[in-house]
Order: sequence, then structure tokens, then C-alpha cells
Amino acid sequence: MASLGERKKVFITVKTYPTLSKKYDELVCTAGILDNGNWVRIYPLPFRKLDFENRYKKYQWMELELTKNTEDPRPESYRITDIDSVALLDEPVSTAQGWLQRREIVFKNNPVFDDLEALIGRANNNELSLAIFKPAKIHDLVIEQVAREWDAESIALLDAKARQLSLFQSEEELKREFMVVDKLPYKFSYNFTDSRGKQSTLMIEDWEIGMLYWNCLNQSEGNEQSALAMVRKKYIDEFLQKDLYLFLGTTRQYHGWARNPFVIVGVFYPPKDDQLSLI
Repeated sequence: MASLGERKKVFITVKTYPTLSKKYDELVCTAGILDNGNWVRIYPLPFRKLDFENRYKKYQWMELELTKNTEDPRPESYRITDIDSVALLDEPVSTAQGWLQRREIVFKNNPVFDDLEALIGRANNNELSLAIFKPAKIHDLVIEQVAREWDAESIALLDAKARQLSLFQSEEELKREFMVVDKLPYKFSYNFTDSRGKQSTLMIEDWEIGMLYWNCLNQSEGNEQSALAMVRKKYIDEFLQKDLYLFLGTTRQYHGWARNPFVIVGVFYPPKDDQLSLI
């Protein structure tokens, strides 16, 4: 018998761009801050299987039943025990007063790291797998082309699963359940230096940058280079004028042993202190 979850209140700060999993279908890695101030990762969470009104947004409080994910060694990892238990609490927290409420929740019980090697050491000792990081300097947004389609094996497994369920669901329900998200044809990374002068390049897996690319592509009438220039303008020209922090998370595959197990799972960009007086 499956273990019952404990109902928890989570402030969503991280929602990654969906990926396909041979085991879990389409996944969004979600993380946030519990109401006691601690980090929590909710994985796996099938985004499209949530009712429309429960398709959560970043910086929104959510209540759901969670239990420790015993298949994932990372200390903050939990899994949802009942997809129907998800309840959204109010609208996303306001950006008023220089993101005051958001800042209070995010920094309540979480240190800000600026030394990447020290942070990697903590992760490799399994002390943490999610953290707030403050780069000393952002050098560039690195953009690389990647495969434009999901791999055929993942798609075939989803199709097979849909056929298995066809006796129990209508065609419309199947299309909605197994609709595959568009694959991003580019990989975006920040190249940055930490407080000790270590230079690194980490991939940005945030939902926000993926959706920004598609919106920019639509605005530029399908011109990919124009869309990429718009993404760069946002993540370099605009964000570097902000009080920029990176939410870092380790990948399960590399957690505990890799030279650098982290990716950027979110970007937190309230205005700088000197901008608060203008608000």
C-alpha cells in the first residue's frame, strides 16, 4: 500500500521547461520554499495532467500532499502522492515594493552562496541539492543549437501507453493527456564568474526562458535569429540591471559525484536597492 503524504504548503520558485521521461511521460521539475523557509523539490510532477485551474505559476503558493521520494537521494526531493490534492492558494505574490514579499519568502531561511566550489562540496556531501547563488559577474548568455525533435524512442513509448489506455479514455482525452510539448531547438546557458574568480557555464533549464523563446519567435514571425536576439536582450541587457540571483539545482544523474552537478533551474531578478526608491 502506498504511503500517505503529508499536506504541505509550497511557494513555487522553480518550474523547469518540460522534458520527456520514458518512465513518467512529460515532466516539469518543480521546486519551491516550504512555509517553514526550507527548500523542497517536487519530482516527478506531470504538468499537463493537472487540471487547468491547477496549472501553477511561479511565485504562487500551492498546497499538496507530499512524501519523501525514496528513489531520489537528494535531501530536498519529495514526490506527490495524490495529483488531485493540488490546490492553488491565491494569485502569484506581488512584485510591489521591489519584490519585497518575494524576497522575504525566498531569503527567510536560505543562505546566498557566492563560492561555487564550496557549494559543489556541500552537494557532493549530500547536504543540499538546491541553493540560491549570487554570481560576481555574468559574462554572456551562451546559445547553442540542439536537436529539434524529441528522440523517437520516447515518442514511441508515449504512443504505446496511449494505445494501452484507449479502452478507458476518449480520443480527445488521450490527445490532451499525451500531448507532447514542443522541444526547444536551442540550449541557453549563463557564463559567469563567482566570488573567487572561478568561471563556469551552466545551462538554464527554467520554464521562463523556454516560453520567452517561443513568444519571441512568434513576435518575430518565425525568424529564429531575431527571436534569439530578443532572448539575449532580456537575459543580458535587462537582467544585468537587476539584483540578479540564480536558483541552482543538481541533476539526479550527477548529484554527489560530478565536478559540477548543478544547472540553473531559475533566475530571480528583483530591482537593485537603488531602484527601490523609484517604486
